[in-house]
Amino acid sequence: MLKIAIINGPNLNLLGIREPSVYGSFTLNDIENELLILSKELNIELTCKQTNHEGQIIDWLHYCYANNFDGIILNAGAYTHTSIAIHDAIKAIKIPVIEVHLSNVFAREEFRHKSYISPVSKGQITGFGIESYLLALRAMKDLN
Repeated sequence: MLKIAIINGPNLNLLGIREPSVYGSFTLNDIENELLILSKELNIELTCKQTNHEGQIIDWLHYCYANNFDGIILNAGAYTHTSIAIHDAIKAIKIPVIEVHLSNVFAREEFRHKSYISPVSKGQITGFGIESYLLALRAMKDLN
């Protein structure tokens, strides 16, 4: 059975109330429930985490490495565009990481067009709402 972590970054705990015109009306709990249903179908052991703190994301990346996770699906939120530290952590652990975003970051503000996560990720899925996560989980299954 594959062990996959879903790591969500800042402000994703506010889904459902945060900019519904951009992110939709679903909550982080809705996303996690859909992922858990799919993970059972795909025979994947899933761990879901969310934090608003950059260092906690790094600690969880390290934890995944130390505990032999097979892959990570990461929505680093705004840290995607600012965090060299998360970039370095992903590069160090050598676990496949798929970067996900609910919205199409390339159709938004210019500062969202740069990702420090993409160069060290296996791939990026952006702009499909909840489906971004489900596509990433299916892709992770295919990678392993």
